[in-house]
Amino acid sequence: MAFFMQDEFPEADINKVIKMCIIHDLGECLTGDIPVFDKNATHEEKEEELLYHWISSLPSTYAGEMRELYEEMKERKTIEAKVYKAIDGLEALIQHNLSDLSTWTPNEYDFNLVYADDKVTFSHYLTSLREEIRKDTLKKMEQ
Repeated sequence: MAFFMQDEFPEADINKVIKMCIIHDLGECLTGDIPVFDKNATHEEKEEELLYHWISSLPSTYAGEMRELYEEMKERKTIEAKVYKAIDGLEALIQHNLSDLSTWTPNEYDFNLVYADDKVTFSHYLTSLREEIRKDTLKKMEQ
């Protein structure tokens, strides 16, 4: 998704966004991909602990860059970190909409209508994309 958004965010370093997405997925590789509506602070702390442990096994140059990027991701102050976090939320919604409706739990119906709204407010483009995903969610619910 980041690759295809580079024209929408010319001020962002898209390679940096892609690295952030990879780092995020590395953490999930270590813990398993816990659905966002089930994930809690304990899960996030464990994921961070395992990720930092893994990063410490890397050559110092790579470890340093990964640690810096991870801290930037957590702070969510830069355009790159904001784009990464929005992509993370929107991608989860898209995947969810592609899953069979029979797999949805009752809490997912309302959750899918509001999740990631707060992550896209900095960008008209991402806000519009979020609205299109919401339309897909509502269409799916009508099935």
